[in-house]
Amino acid sequence: MTILVVDDNSANLLMACDLLTYLGHTVLRADGAEGAQQILKESPLPDMILMDIQMPGMDGLTLTRKLKADPAYKDIHIVALTAHAMYEEKAIASGCDGYIAKPFEPRTFNATLLEIFNRPVTKLRPENA
Repeated sequence: MTILVVDDNSANLLMACDLLTYLGHTVLRADGAEGAQQILKESPLPDMILMDIQMPGMDGLTLTRKLKADPAYKDIHIVALTAHAMYEEKAIASGCDGYIAKPFEPRTFNATLLEIFNRPVTKLRPENA
């Protein structure tokens, strides 16, 4: 898979990208929501986006809602990555297809991503657009 990792924390970004590369995925990386939007405009579309939720500027939930509302991006699987368990419900309500808590478990990370990828893509409910 081609996976875009969006995170404002350089250590988290590096760890996720290195693990995904080791697992055989093609990785795109963005330092924040604005960087992610630029990459999505300039690169072939990824199969999945791993989205940090808490970022300065535009947060991951706002970017997820924006992407799910755009016909060009609505079919990309988006997985929330956050250290705050209380955001799981908000992430799913915002259109995320799944949720992985940080720090994630490297031994089960790929299986979790593949399980989420094989689900139907979440469609944004009109009240959350």
